[in-house]
Amino acid sequence: MLLHNLVVTNKLLYIYAYHEALADAYALFGVMRDREAVSWSVIVGGFAKIGDYMNCFGTFREYIRSGERPDNYTLPFVIRACRDTMDLQMGRLIHHTVYKFALHTDIFVVAALVDMYAKCQVIEDAKQLFDRMLERDPVTWTVMIGAYAECGNANESLVLFDRMREEDVVPDKVTMVTVVNACAKTGALHKARLVNEYIWSRNFSLDVVLGTAMIDMYAKCGSLDFAREIFDRMREKNVITWSAMIAAYGYHGKGRDALDLFPLMLRSGILPNRITFVSLLYACSHAGLVEEGLRIFNSMWEDYSVMRDVKHYTCMVDLLGRAGRLEEALNLIEDTSVDRNEGMWGALLGACRIHNRVELAEKAAKSMLELQPQNAGHYVLLSNIYAKAGKWEDVAKIRELMNHRRLKKIPGWTWIEVDDKIHQFSVGDHTHTRSKEIYKMLKILSKKLKLAGYVPDTNFVLHDVDEELKLGVLYTHSEKLAIAFGLVSTPEGTPIRITKNLRVCGDCHTFSKFVSAIMQRMIIVRDANRFHHFKEGACSCGDYW
Repeated sequence: MLLHNLVVTNKLLYIYAYHEALADAYALFGVMRDREAVSWSVIVGGFAKIGDYMNCFGTFREYIRSGERPDNYTLPFVIRACRDTMDLQMGRLIHHTVYKFALHTDIFVVAALVDMYAKCQVIEDAKQLFDRMLERDPVTWTVMIGAYAECGNANESLVLFDRMREEDVVPDKVTMVTVVNACAKTGALHKARLVNEYIWSRNFSLDVVLGTAMIDMYAKCGSLDFAREIFDRMREKNVITWSAMIAAYGYHGKGRDALDLFPLMLRSGILPNRITFVSLLYACSHAGLVEEGLRIFNSMWEDYSVMRDVKHYTCMVDLLGRAGRLEEALNLIEDTSVDRNEGMWGALLGACRIHNRVELAEKAAKSMLELQPQNAGHYVLLSNIYAKAGKWEDVAKIRELMNHRRLKKIPGWTWIEVDDKIHQFSVGDHTHTRSKEIYKMLKILSKKLKLAGYVPDTNFVLHDVDEELKLGVLYTHSEKLAIAFGLVSTPEGTPIRITKNLRVCGDCHTFSKFVSAIMQRMIIVRDANRFHHFKEGACSCGDYW
């Protein structure tokens, strides 16, 4: 009988698994007289392929108990299942099995483990395995480069890319997309240009995936001109490409340019999707284009059959809230049929901070804390609103609650790229090797700015201390330290580009405008929300942010 022939049954198993008929595959597997490593591999891999991880893990346990030795074909399937489920505990058990069967030197198995640890954000374990590998292919390098970027250490991603080239490993297009995305996270324009030069030197084709990633990279590194140049050079563009360019204009505060791109997209035959409308509404929100945003929001389903989701409503709450139309924003939240999330309430809370609406802020914060009680950022934002209103007893209560729940505020950092090196600053930082020069420059700026009419806004010092102490804290904000360092370490007349992990504070925004005029420097600031281009005493956001 042919079904007793192991070659035939394995082939049939493979066909079932390939076509995702796992019920049939498992039924056949159950009646097979003989099984070998290939049989187990096909069924384990089949369950992994369709996302049935419970049966994938269960079948693998049966495999180990059967006495069969797992091979470098089966193990990567199970390890990837651990990655996809973020099941670190199971992943460590599989790792133990790898050592037990002496497969810890196999490139395919170890590469899968590196990928698993990286996706589970256990970056040190991933790096340890990576460094021990005797042989590393481009895929493994790419996984490790991407892992550092995902874990918030994009600078290390770029260091790893340099090391990859030093070891004469030739990157492929997937690697380059990963590196480009890492560059976007750092905001380092010099690095972006070096990566761009490498892409051209290796003759990588500017297809939709790579081209779109490069648009995003240049936009997030503060260069809209280069982003648009890449966009215009691309022969083929899809809806994601157009949406990326629209988004780029949006977070640089160029709302009108974003809107002008939309009809060109339609004329090219590309229909918008949900991402396109998020990009358009975001652009309207950050440029104060309220009526245009309302028109686009209302046209989504009527004209383009695109369903609104929570991201679109969040953009609209932000748009109305920034414009001071907070009751409309609240009504939109309460009347919406989509599930409300913390982003929607967060947009309202941010608007309350701008317009000093403490009571409404409390309502928004209460809703946010019900959804995400462990998110320290929500507490901090409400605390800042209380502090700005001088309600120090309420500030103390919020901080006491945070301490009780063991929540910590995310520290603010600002970094700047000078001479191909990233320099990072925190508030009151004295650790930099050129600290004396930095603080000397701040003193010089203090005198010049005072003569020019700059008055420090101590409302942005969120502590109940006297004015003199507030001024001291205010002048050592990380943004100001980075700008001062840029002034002492870069040639006169050249732009200063800084990146902050949080939203830039109002006083630092004013400070940057004055410095741009007095020192005749363009200052480009990328914060958690958008870009600010300061030139000759004005900001590209028009103080609408």
